[in-house]
Amino acid sequence: MARLLIVAGFVLVLLGVAVWVLGRLHLPVGRLPGDIVWRGKNSTFYFPIVTSLLLSLIGSLILWLLNRR
Repeated sequence: MARLLIVAGFVLVLLGVAVWVLGRLHLPVGRLPGDIVWRGKNSTFYFPIVTSLLLSLIGSLILWLLNRR
């Protein structure tokens, strides 16, 4: 259990650094065409559907490549 938590924490740190670096490079992480944004008078609803699909595809590809061994 301890190893799993350490690995999960390491992965989250790597993802955080990746998002930070991509934001610095002005790449539209989380703001891709197809993401839903609704701005009301006093609220904003944001649903990153295309970003979620892209991250799922990348994650599935990585897991598939790791599982091939």
